[in-house]
Amino acid sequence: MKRIHRTMPMAATALTLTLLAGCGGEGDGNSNGKVTVEFLSLAWQKESVDANKKLVKQWNDTHADVKIKYVQGSWDNIHDQLLTSFEGGEAPDIFHDDASDLTDFANGGYLADLSPYLPQSLRKDIPKASWETTTYDGGKTYGVPFLQEPRVLIANTKLLKKSGVRIPTAGHPWSWSEFESVTKKLTHPKTGNAPATYGVAWSMKEPVSQSVNLSLSTDGKIFYKDEDGKNEIRYDAKDSAVAQLINRQVNEDHTAPRSGLGMSGSDTLPGFFAGRYAMLPLNFSYRQQVRQQAPENFDWTVLPMPSGAGGLAQGTAPQTLSVSADSKHKKEAAAFVAYLTQAQHQVQLARGDWLLPTSSEALEAPSLTTEKNGWRTGAEIATALRPSPVLGVRGYAEWKDKIATPAYQEYYNGAFGIDELRERLSSDGNHILDRYQR
Repeated sequence: MKRIHRTMPMAATALTLTLLAGCGGEGDGNSNGKVTVEFLSLAWQKESVDANKKLVKQWNDTHADVKIKYVQGSWDNIHDQLLTSFEGGEAPDIFHDDASDLTDFANGGYLADLSPYLPQSLRKDIPKASWETTTYDGGKTYGVPFLQEPRVLIANTKLLKKSGVRIPTAGHPWSWSEFESVTKKLTHPKTGNAPATYGVAWSMKEPVSQSVNLSLSTDGKIFYKDEDGKNEIRYDAKDSAVAQLINRQVNEDHTAPRSGLGMSGSDTLPGFFAGRYAMLPLNFSYRQQVRQQAPENFDWTVLPMPSGAGGLAQGTAPQTLSVSADSKHKKEAAAFVAYLTQAQHQVQLARGDWLLPTSSEALEAPSLTTEKNGWRTGAEIATALRPSPVLGVRGYAEWKDKIATPAYQEYYNGAFGIDELRERLSSDGNHILDRYQR
């Protein structure tokens, strides 16, 4: 990314003032001519909170007539909080969320269409695949996707080197079959004082999103459109290939421990540091915990997930910034959203959360392309990220809770075979989706 940090505050001010001048709308000011826009942020890490507050202050210092009021929210209760505020007519002007939460809010008429307000420079900087996560209803844009998180392999470098396996890169990743062979080479029984080592540990306390999103790498999708344009679930060989591999690793090859299936990602870290697991498939942000918690001199690396017929593709649901439909200051709110999601600002926000920006320019920033802590691997696979197949699917939450979560958990534990998993996910699941599409 170009080094434009010193000159951008002035340029950013010019951009946002142009936006405000050029956008029509219903934003009405207070009696003194000033407008206050409320921004509900879900930043929670200190670095991220500091970055958000710094950008709010920077805006307020350079905009006399439009002031941003920062409000701290929490991921723990954001859906219920927003739903209550929407129904009560007290929603914040701008709110932070993720793309998977926008479907029902958009269908309920709670979100403003940002299409008339966003500058073309922002449209061009964020790839089409990212915009597709927040754009539907005939091209209406209900949020700006600005932070995203792929799944990666966090690996014990010492164990990798000792095994002699090929180290994959984004340009030359492992295939899924090669990955399966590698985990066998990395698996060793307990010998003397040395613990048993598994090639990989799959943390499947919440199995659905990763099972669905990784299916894109084998050219699957699970959620499709029928000939009438309605959502339907299919679970053919390409959709189930990754799930079947995980099942084999746990129940046949024993290259992954069954105990991992009930764990969260954080639960697997102590075993990883102790040498019990050579690799962990984890979300990109877990790198921060690894860096903070790893023993002194513990050497680790970040690798891309394996590739299949779909390449390195995997589904994501980016974090988003949206504007409430009831906001009286939509154009001002959209101007601040555009400001907050400029490339150099996305770099700051991404670094604070250990995530990836959606901005193409931001992904070229030196601080996001360094090999340290695996940043480069993330930047290199960012172009392969696709909208999660679940986005825009009404009824997904019910399917996930009632059908998919227990079905996947039982399947991975070896309780039944692939035929029953297919029946539960697709046949039972489509009964749920049909109710939402009558």
